[in-house]
Amino acid sequence: MPNLGVNIDHIATVRQARLGADPDVMTAAVHAEMGGADCITVHLREDRRHIQDADVRLLRQSISTRLNLEMAATDEIIAIALEVVPDQCTLVPERRQELTTEGGLDLATHRDTVAAAIDRLQGAGIPVSLFIDPDVAVVEEAARLGARAVELHTGEYAAHPGRPQLARLTEAMEAGLAAGLTVHAGHGLGYETAGPLAQVPGFSEFNIGHSIICRALFAGLMEAVAEMKGLVRYDGNDPRGIRGNRPPKR
Repeated sequence: MPNLGVNIDHIATVRQARLGADPDVMTAAVHAEMGGADCITVHLREDRRHIQDADVRLLRQSISTRLNLEMAATDEIIAIALEVVPDQCTLVPERRQELTTEGGLDLATHRDTVAAAIDRLQGAGIPVSLFIDPDVAVVEEAARLGARAVELHTGEYAAHPGRPQLARLTEAMEAGLAAGLTVHAGHGLGYETAGPLAQVPGFSEFNIGHSIICRALFAGLMEAVAEMKGLVRYDGNDPRGIRGNRPPKR
């Protein structure tokens, strides 16, 4: 069965909205691990819109699972990866105006840049995965470039789940395995789409972030409101303490 990598970028997005310390990225990583995450994934973007350099360094020192660093193949970010030495680097395309990663790496256009990044990172002992579209020819090119793994872009499947997209992902996954690659999947997967894909044998890991963070907002919101209600209503005289002012659980 596939492992689960949890992307916590959106925790940093909320934090950066106020440029403060909350919500804490490290706390999010610990809670994700407590929930069963096998890997923590973060994307250190060139514009630092969410995850910051310090986050990556702290996560590398502190988490008990694996650290997967998503990154563009630029000299600046490669230098940080070589300093931090994550358990894996996933090379992704990056455009500053995009809301989120919109597609897989264009290996035909950026072949030399990607090849050079793979050589530098894997030469330092950091396995490299390439985030690519689920296309057999692209998977085979990733293998020729020397990557250890590929992460298949699941955005089309997540938006239009069904047999055609599932078949395309399966074909690309099988091509990756045949080429000696470890095959991951990610982007847009949610609670209705991850399960069916996980039933296809061969995927090693799913990287999922947005849907998990969205669900966490509501799965934990009632308790958070109850705690705050207890604080604002607590008069200091209740021997049961703040928790005694919480509404009963249902």
